[in-house]
Amino acid sequence: QAQLVESGGGLVQAGGSLRLSCAASGRFFSSGTLGWYRQAPGKQREMVAQITTSGATHYGESVEGRFTISRDNGKHTVYLQMNSLKPEETAVYSCGHGFFSINTWGQGTPVTVSS
Repeated sequence: QAQLVESGGGLVQAGGSLRLSCAASGRFFSSGTLGWYRQAPGKQREMVAQITTSGATHYGESVEGRFTISRDNGKHTVYLQMNSLKPEETAVYSCGHGFFSINTWGQGTPVTVSS
């Protein structure tokens, strides 16, 4: 049984927008931190955005001002709204959960930004 399930990835043109969804189990949704992370081939995994149960958010410097993380408590879902996407942001985007560090991951959803 998957605890974190991502969806919404796909192909988008540079400058376009995409919204990712992460459906989380109640156990993960109601405690700790949920976030979005990405990893492109040959590159280090990068923190994109995080959100706590209280709604506090934190963004990676490279996406600040363009991406927005949010949560729907009724749906136990975390979203990542990505705007003004760049080709270099092509990667597998994964949802993760943890307290002091991320230790539970979804399978990831690929995002391809065409140039």
